[in-house]
Amino acid sequence: MKIAYFDCFSGVSGDMIVGALLDAGLDLALLEDELLKLGLTGYSVSAGRVGRGAITGTKFQVETDESGHGRTVGEIAQILSDSALDDDVRSSVRAVIDEIAQAESRIHGTPVSELHLHETSGLDSIVDIVASVAGLKMLGVEAVFSSKVHVGTGFVECAHGTLPVPAPATLALLKGIPVYSRGVESELATPTGAALLRVLAQDFGPLPEMKVEAVGYGAGTRELATPNMLRVVIGDIGAATYERDEVVLVEVNIDDMNPELFGHASDLLWERGALDVYLTPVFMKKNRPGTMLTVLVAQEHVDEIISTIFDETTTLGIRMTKVERRTLTREILHVETRFGRIGVKFGRAAGHIVNLAPEYEDCREAAVRCKVPLADVYDEVRAAAHKITAADGSTEGNV
Repeated sequence: MKIAYFDCFSGVSGDMIVGALLDAGLDLALLEDELLKLGLTGYSVSAGRVGRGAITGTKFQVETDESGHGRTVGEIAQILSDSALDDDVRSSVRAVIDEIAQAESRIHGTPVSELHLHETSGLDSIVDIVASVAGLKMLGVEAVFSSKVHVGTGFVECAHGTLPVPAPATLALLKGIPVYSRGVESELATPTGAALLRVLAQDFGPLPEMKVEAVGYGAGTRELATPNMLRVVIGDIGAATYERDEVVLVEVNIDDMNPELFGHASDLLWERGALDVYLTPVFMKKNRPGTMLTVLVAQEHVDEIISTIFDETTTLGIRMTKVERRTLTREILHVETRFGRIGVKFGRAAGHIVNLAPEYEDCREAAVRCKVPLADVYDEVRAAAHKITAADGSTEGNV
């Protein structure tokens, strides 16, 4: 599967996304033809090579005749409805506009139907958004990923006056997306760039494993202390597509606790958001036998997990490491057997079943109720589940 990974080491904006795609091989003339489907006039686009610090990239520019236009969401929706853009492009562009509108509406307390979007409703922003979405499709990109977003710091002047960086609308659009600031006195992430990533990117984190096919750099307008560029890496991640995320590995070594207490602590950790909890025998200082408690947890539950470990164990310190995960897409289906209806957990990659596991509690309950060995229930459930995999066409993996 062909993917694009945006490395936002100097933020992100609509024109930087388009510039990066052009730098990675997108044909400007073909992009201009695609933009004609908008049915708009009064603008022109250009692209040229520029340097930002020690890096050379492509600067995409939209010139327009208008000034200070504040289109409503309805007006932009009408432009899209009247356009000849492909349905999927139109849908994604509309989603980006809607995200910006919702953010502005919450911040300014104005209903979306009455909202004028000011800077993000200008021809240049509309063209940037359409060019970004259409450009990815033209390059054959099937999925988008992104790094954490560098947002900058300081203040920015806009139609609403002087605002802190990141601007309120930008920060609202970045909710749930990992961000950071290294003290660069500039607005690095714009509302348009943030909204595009919010709609298009499937995940945010380190560069995925891939076979790199193209690299492009899209230039920002200003010269900064660091290269003002957005980097895009385009490549193939192979046929099997796995879900990706970043979680926290929490570990403690304990050699002075009543072993009976580990069960209670483990139960509480599961209740409070742990993705996995396990115990490992270890030998500690002075060759004393001990236990390593390991917890895998999503970032949003880390504080609760730490509090639970300190409250329920004798440890004086905790180790934490951020780790990447690759997981199968999971779903629970039910199969009919002579022991009743029993759940089966299926794991999929690229839409195909590659693994399955009968639900233990369902099988145990059926075994007790029917007074048969648990293994017999497992065997029948697997046989029924294999009929699903045969219909699916899946033959690989542990099915």
